[in-house]
Amino acid sequence: MPPSLNPEFDVIVIGSGIGGLVTATQLAAKGAQVLVLESYLIPGGSAGYFESQGYRFDVGASMIFGFGQQGTTNLLTRALQAVNVSQETITDPVQIHYHLPNQLDLKVERHYDKFLQNLIAYFPHEAKGIRQFYDQCWQVFNCLNSMELLSLEEPRYLLRTFLQHPLACLGLVKYLPKNVGDIARRYIKDPELLKFIDIECYCWSVVKAEKTPMINAGMVFSDRHYGGVNYPKGGVGQIAQKLVQGLEKTGGIIKYQSRVTQIIIENQKAVGVKLANGKIYRGKRIVSNATRWDTFNKLLPVDKIPSNKKKWQQTYEKSPSFLSLHIGVKAGILPHGTECHHIILEDWQQMTAPAGTLFVSIPTLLDPDLAPPGYHIIHAFTPNYIDDWQGISASEYEAKKETTAGQIIQRLERIFPGLDAGLDYLEIGTPRTHQRFLGREDGTYGPIPRRKLWGLLNMPFNRTAIPGLYCVGDSTFPGQGLNAVAFSGFACAHRIAVDLGLK
Repeated sequence: MPPSLNPEFDVIVIGSGIGGLVTATQLAAKGAQVLVLESYLIPGGSAGYFESQGYRFDVGASMIFGFGQQGTTNLLTRALQAVNVSQETITDPVQIHYHLPNQLDLKVERHYDKFLQNLIAYFPHEAKGIRQFYDQCWQVFNCLNSMELLSLEEPRYLLRTFLQHPLACLGLVKYLPKNVGDIARRYIKDPELLKFIDIECYCWSVVKAEKTPMINAGMVFSDRHYGGVNYPKGGVGQIAQKLVQGLEKTGGIIKYQSRVTQIIIENQKAVGVKLANGKIYRGKRIVSNATRWDTFNKLLPVDKIPSNKKKWQQTYEKSPSFLSLHIGVKAGILPHGTECHHIILEDWQQMTAPAGTLFVSIPTLLDPDLAPPGYHIIHAFTPNYIDDWQGISASEYEAKKETTAGQIIQRLERIFPGLDAGLDYLEIGTPRTHQRFLGREDGTYGPIPRRKLWGLLNMPFNRTAIPGLYCVGDSTFPGQGLNAVAFSGFACAHRIAVDLGLK
């Protein structure tokens, strides 16, 4: 079909990560004609999956927030309900089991008071400060959880929300410019405990407390005890699959193996996209679920990049990618009582260094059907930069993967003795793998501040300086994490619905 005869969609979404799918489903539910273009074979992006030899592996982390049943912060539950689909989940009683320096071995229990008791047992002299700090996080969460979370770029929503919840809004405004470190040091003095607060932030924000917005921490540190961590039955990839089902049920369209190479600009406005095969689709609104680097450096002509986007890149930098080990292992090597999620760090000084902090997920402890009978999945991953994997031959690349994997397995053996002998399957993913399959520049996890900023006040929202072009996902407010990008999707869809005059 000639490009001129292509139908015009109300909204075209580039990429089917969770942020893009929430945007698409929210708009389709409001009656918009929506097209999602995905370069890969399945949806989900970093929340996708792959299968091999009877194992179903999550591409990313297995620690999922947003599946609660109360309040308004249960954004994944609400996103699925909007398109009349649901997802069975399995409750995780422990968010993280920390294995930290100086024999700090601590479980973050779902029950809030039990978690506090565990932490105070290590730092009894800081009992008051611990309660005060985490109670501050609850204040933030309670404000968020009392109001509908939509676009902060929509004045009528802001006015309506303020009139309905004036105290909650004023409470959030107070915390918007604050970072976790500012609040923690107000109540806590023990350097070791402050380092623990650092890794509490680093495990999801990839920066220490001084650079982590208090709004985000209030959500994470409280929702793990409120809505809880709930694993989707069948694996994390089921979330995207269910959203696609809902999208198609409400009249939306998703096309796979459709790699967008260009956002078409006419009269200074985004009006369509061009695929690698030359196909052109036109839309009234274009949404990019790619990273901001991929969106503005690759999908737009150089002369169309807005000046404020260049300034944003001076404020934020790319976080590292990850080196991932997807392991199949005999079930017997896991000690009785092993929890699903672990963080291993041997030296506080190495927390933010490449290969410093080791993250571990064992989702088959919650859903055994993800592995063959008698086996478990262990997904171990650690921050790593793509520069360490460039400029080497294919044989050097494979050798480096094997060497690095061996080092990680040695560290895992500290907690799971006999792991190496019990290996049944091993797949190694590098930052190059993440870049190739997820379409993320340098395989980055997302943006992190180059320096200490004023909380979330510098984080960009969904609209861009180019009329008709919006961004969604972890490069937009409020940042990384499945529940956070779902928030971004709700906000983006709300802003576009208002712009298009949808009810």
